[in-house]
Amino acid sequence: MKRLNSLFFRKYSPYILTATGFLVWITFFDRSNLINMFTIYQECKELRLEKEKFDKELEKIKTESTSVFSSQESKETFAREKYMMKKEGETIFVMVDEDDKPILETDKL
Repeated sequence: MKRLNSLFFRKYSPYILTATGFLVWITFFDRSNLINMFTIYQECKELRLEKEKFDKELEKIKTESTSVFSSQESKETFAREKYMMKKEGETIFVMVDEDDKPILETDKL
């Protein structure tokens, strides 16, 4: 049995050493090595998740904009709530919290 192993190693040692060297080279030393490929894959996955989040937010904004710009009354309501605008002669009281940020009706108390 011992003789068989030594014959196998002698016969295939150049191939084994070459394959081992190739694997070490690809894993650590190559410009596009496996470690860099893994980190790039992770970044790509994170960017895809971020893209999905922004797509959902964009869809929400588009829906809101179509509902806001559909009539003059909704435009006025939007301007009053978001930008604290008022008509001439009106007096508006703005409630603020401890940090001097305005409290909106949509905020949860």
